[in-house]
Amino acid sequence: MRLHHLNCGTMRPFGGRLVDGTGPVLASARDVCHCLLIEADDGLVLVDTGLGLGDVGDPGRLSGVFRRLVRPVLDETETAARQVVRLGYAVEDVRHIVLTHLDLDHAGGLADFPHARVHVHATELEAALRPVTAQERFRYHAGQWAHGPDWVPHSATGETWSGFTAVRDLPGLPSSILLVPLTGHTRGHAGVAIDTGAGWLLHAGDAYFHHGQMAREPSCPPGTRAFQALLQADRASRLHNLQRLNELARTGDVQIFSAHDAVEFDRAAGRSSAP
Repeated sequence: MRLHHLNCGTMRPFGGRLVDGTGPVLASARDVCHCLLIEADDGLVLVDTGLGLGDVGDPGRLSGVFRRLVRPVLDETETAARQVVRLGYAVEDVRHIVLTHLDLDHAGGLADFPHARVHVHATELEAALRPVTAQERFRYHAGQWAHGPDWVPHSATGETWSGFTAVRDLPGLPSSILLVPLTGHTRGHAGVAIDTGAGWLLHAGDAYFHHGQMAREPSCPPGTRAFQALLQADRASRLHNLQRLNELARTGDVQIFSAHDAVEFDRAAGRSSAP
């Protein structure tokens, strides 16, 4: 199995060290949309899509609050579709997409891969298609899936992976790819665990936002801590899963990374994190 780490959407929120722990307060922080492209035996698998061509071409379909708050760069070359082509593939080669959740910065590229089957936690799909709270009506953007994706909803089966419940044997996907429910950020949020053959990776999505939260002595910049609380759908579940992820990270048995931390992305992609 070959795996590529892709940044499918740079974001430059103001706040410097209050957001990412570095630089002056009035400087721009750097966040990413950390996606994965997996070369499986029968085609490509994309984990999250980041922002898509539709978002870049029509920024108005992203909420004004989102654009002002996180200040996305909106660079077409960063979209998953363009990066897949640069790697020598066609967008049709992406047969499956596995989503951590359906927030607009994770599902924006769905329409760029209209032939792919889209795997998602069943509770998350229900929340996105039939939002019941003001927060859900704000965070999900139905225009990103107006093309009618081939949804494949999943529910946890009770089987475990590293102490977490997991969804195994996703239809059409290798058994080495699991969906791991990590509710809290949204009511159907999940991580994606991958057995690379050389060890396990866990894409934790937005279960946490800063690499310091996985340290032996956890820490998080105050702006990011507040942002996580603002977006949480279930505080108790989010904090419980955050603690469990920290405990797993400290064992060293699994490489864990979140969706937006630039330090973790640079480390996984083999790049320098120097500002």
